Amino acid sequence: MSKSLIIVESPAKARTLQKYLGKAFEVKASVGHIRDLPVRTLGVDVEHDFAPQYETIRGKGKIINELKAAAKKADAIYLAPDPDREGEAIAFHIAEILRTSKKPMHRALFHELTKKAILAAIENAADINQNLFEAQQARRILDRLVGYQISPLLWDKVRRGLSAGRVQSVAVRMICEREEQVLSFQPEEYWTINLRLEGPTPPPFTAQLDRIDGKKAAVGDEKTAKQIAAELEKISYTVAKLEKKQKKRNPSPPFITSTMQIEANRKLRFSAKKTMTLAQRLYEGIELGSEGPTGLITYMRTDSTRINDDALADVRAHIEKAHGPDFLPAKANLYKTSKSAQGAHEAIRPTDVTRTPDDLKPFLEKDMLALYALIWKRFVASQMAPAIYDQTSILIAAGRYDFKAVGSIMRFLGFMTLYVEATDESGGDAEGAEVGVTLPNLEKGALLQRLETLSKQHFTQPPPRYTEATLVKALEENGVGRPSTYASIISTIQDKEYVTLAQRKFEPTDLGKLVNQLLVLHFPSVMDVEFTASMEEKLDQVEEGNINWLALLKEFYTPFKNTLDQAKMEMKSIKRSAEPTDIPCTLCAGKMVIKWGRMGEFLACENYPDCKHTQDFKREEEKIVPVAKEEPEESGEKCEKCGNPMVFRHGRFGRFLACSAYPKCRHIKAQSSGVKCPEKGCDGELVRKVSKRGKVFYSCDRYPTCNFAIWEKPVAKPCPLCNAPFLIEKQTKKEGIQLRCMEKGCPYKEILEEES
Repeated sequence: MSKSLIIVESPAKARTLQKYLGKAFEVKASVGHIRDLPVRTLGVDVEHDFAPQYETIRGKGKIINELKAAAKKADAIYLAPDPDREGEAIAFHIAEILRTSKKPMHRALFHELTKKAILAAIENAADINQNLFEAQQARRILDRLVGYQISPLLWDKVRRGLSAGRVQSVAVRMICEREEQVLSFQPEEYWTINLRLEGPTPPPFTAQLDRIDGKKAAVGDEKTAKQIAAELEKISYTVAKLEKKQKKRNPSPPFITSTMQIEANRKLRFSAKKTMTLAQRLYEGIELGSEGPTGLITYMRTDSTRINDDALADVRAHIEKAHGPDFLPAKANLYKTSKSAQGAHEAIRPTDVTRTPDDLKPFLEKDMLALYALIWKRFVASQMAPAIYDQTSILIAAGRYDFKAVGSIMRFLGFMTLYVEATDESGGDAEGAEVGVTLPNLEKGALLQRLETLSKQHFTQPPPRYTEATLVKALEENGVGRPSTYASIISTIQDKEYVTLAQRKFEPTDLGKLVNQLLVLHFPSVMDVEFTASMEEKLDQVEEGNINWLALLKEFYTPFKNTLDQAKMEMKSIKRSAEPTDIPCTLCAGKMVIKWGRMGEFLACENYPDCKHTQDFKREEEKIVPVAKEEPEESGEKCEKCGNPMVFRHGRFGRFLACSAYPKCRHIKAQSSGVKCPEKGCDGELVRKVSKRGKVFYSCDRYPTCNFAIWEKPVAKPCPLCNAPFLIEKQTKKEGIQLRCMEKGCPYKEILEEES
């Protein structure tokens, strides 16, 4: 019996599909992209219409052969990677390698993995969207042209291993500019003046100074505050105006990618990367006992707030049943969607609203359940009735001063019984913040008695440093990148050590500041926020078929190439420069100079290489202050080679054990992983080592007798499936940090909890 072949990009997604489709279909996974631009070369022929030089990704040969074999046996092929630009590119390249099978090929788009949606997607399968593929290809080539031509320039001028990116470098610039605003901010003093008042009826209440002589109140110092307080002791207080309004607070729309990342960071402390990893798993399918693998949410890369009619009917029925008719609006709530949103996409929502978070507790890990609950509550709340509260404003006349008191009483919680959007220190949505403040029932003209005057000093605050949530929000508002790229942008700029995340706030490193200065100076257009946003809009136009992808590349590349050539000649060589100081070298008669190294600026003797003395320093205002090196710590161990004590030292790659007799004895003891070498007959241990290029790996401490080595970190925990003696820690783009079994054929993996 002939079968149809469906090809997706994920094994988890393949398992979910196979459950719904049964024996009439064979489902295979490409495990992501199968072809891409080469790793070690530019891979773009700029002289011949920017022709991309695609090649098979290393390790994908076996998968391609399996797909070809399956295609030969199939009567039709359905290409079903994710429904976005990257998915279209995967589908395009799979189609290219299967074209020789001469089988009919169709593009199926699965926005959710439910039986109804899957069958509908197969029924409505069409051709590969050439415009969508060309938009992805244009983006890939643009990123390659920028990254692979600016990065080598940074290697030459600063240090090897640095990278620049068309979007990531702009994100670093935004963080650097915010840091400059924070450090250059000059706080200004101001005072608030409040009155505790009492009317003919209780309770007492507080009013704040609003206007002086009809103008907005501005009290800048203590002297003025005291003068006003003295005047207020001699003044009568009258209710000049009363306003009572009924106000509504509407629910927030269901999640799109950016708002999900923002809210998960605020409420759950998840990084954008972790949020997307968990959401991917919820979309592709989770084992639900006897139900088998089940897709729990719709596709998680979307900028559309649209909800289909069936899902709206289901959620409205759930609201009426779970909360009552008062919580159900007369009509479904509709929300505006961005112009760039793809029409076929929906918001992120549960595939079945009747699967409550409580129902899924037995099947989901803690963090996955927390994210599902967030998505579920946000979706249900988005279709609930608004909250209703009465707001009262009292304007109080006091001579030349006007005071104002605002209070509200909640009349109906509406959607707020289930979900309220979080806010951050940049302000967020503070609507309804005064709900709960009760004011007395007063009438116009009523006399009030002053109980107390409360004067308080304040200082203006600098703009807050970006958190992951506010950075995602800023990237979206400025049009830098797209929702599907925010997580990778944020991960990359941290991995490259351009920024650090301290107390959940981004700060640029010295390296990040230096690279940003060089790029802004020599590549002003590429680093311009508006230019980057306009390029994203043009890529959207390519997707819509309004702009030719080749014309877009040609328009970009000519001025970029001129700028690049000029930068090669004019960019300052940081690694070859030395800033003189008056600080004497403690080992010779030379002076110390400021140089730039892998870990940032440091002091080095001007007589290098004859004198190799180096020292850390810090800048205090306009002074260079040397910092003493950390003293070695005793370890209690003896050197195996000379018998002297071993001490803990601090190096460029962290803490390590070394002989105290250095440089006479250069013995270093590697850091043990606590895992025994798996080679048969070897009684060694796996120890942490660093390659010449600075990459950490783990090898047997019996080297060269035993050559066993791995790049992944070994963890002293046996595999619960196959009893292998240890697991390895691995990081992937899709699933984040996880523990995996090293044994071939063992599927065990365990997602590790990431720190936000």
